[in-house]
Amino acid sequence: MEFFDTGFLADEEIRLVLERTREEDPRRKRFPAYCFRIRDKQGHPVGHCDLKIGYSDSLYYSGHIGYEIDEKYRGRHYAAKACRLLFALARKHGMDRLYITCSPDNLPSRKTCESLGGELLEIAELPEDHDLRVESGHTHECIYAFTL
Repeated sequence: MEFFDTGFLADEEIRLVLERTREEDPRRKRFPAYCFRIRDKQGHPVGHCDLKIGYSDSLYYSGHIGYEIDEKYRGRHYAAKACRLLFALARKHGMDRLYITCSPDNLPSRKTCESLGGELLEIAELPEDHDLRVESGHTHECIYAFTL
């Protein structure tokens, strides 16, 4: 897979700075991915996010986009702004539908998905062998779908 230039991933409040890309590793069920640092307009790091490219049953449960905002910067909608920028990158890869997932008790993330217009498809029980269940002990995830 070809990784694209990401210099366009900015708006009036944040900029996504590419930290690394990750090649596909089918043996480990890893998809190609972009990993970014989120920086505010002053250049301060405020969190990080990633975008996985492709489709699979595993990505349905773990999502295409992951994000985390540093605690002191929460409440400024930086996660939603980063997701909007990542939607544009996903479209460049020909993707027309994305999933973002979160734990059912993660209300801020649920609000982010809802503010972005995501459709809550289900609160799904994770398969016994899914990485999220094995590594973190999560048993359920909210599955939000986004049509690009």
